[in-house]
Amino acid sequence: MIGKLKGTIDEIGEDHLIVDVHGVGYVAYCGARTLASLGGSGEAVVLFIETIVREDMIRLYGFATAAEREWFQLLQTVQGVGSKVALAVIGTLSPGDLANAVALQDKAMVARAPGVGPKVAARIVAELKDRAPAFSGAGAEQSFGLKRDIGGGTASAPIADAVSALTNLGYSRDQAANAVATAVKDAGEGADSATLIRLGLKALSRN
Repeated sequence: MIGKLKGTIDEIGEDHLIVDVHGVGYVAYCGARTLASLGGSGEAVVLFIETIVREDMIRLYGFATAAEREWFQLLQTVQGVGSKVALAVIGTLSPGDLANAVALQDKAMVARAPGVGPKVAARIVAELKDRAPAFSGAGAEQSFGLKRDIGGGTASAPIADAVSALTNLGYSRDQAANAVATAVKDAGEGADSATLIRLGLKALSRN
């Protein structure tokens, strides 16, 4: 099984590229975000690879980071999500954005991926809410848990009020949740809503 390719870009297509590794060309299918991040023909490239073997084919999927590959694997554990849909999601959302969407149960964000309808998006955020923390990045599990409480409507009143206040100021729910999660880390879970709003605005001003 191939897990990683390091070589030069031979050719870039609409949904794939050919990586030249010591004279051997490997076709790797990639999401839009990955392809957009690559250089041109002849430039060096490193791809993390997921190899899928079926009776009628062997296909390589390429990712810019190991985190993207892990999410690709995780997405395919959801009922009705195959490699095509998983790649579309990874090609649209970064690992951080995807973790936020799952935590906040934001079906609309996942449904931005081409070919992903509302029902599939709903299954993704529902089925992964308890499994995604381990894939949300180093040091992000606590933040994920807090945002999952916000998305599930079980967050404490000060946290819910702070998120609501920030969204009323024009910030997206994702931005507001991230800012309040940062505020909770700074002020502690016992902080009142006024403190969380003030610290949340401070965090937003830094972005």
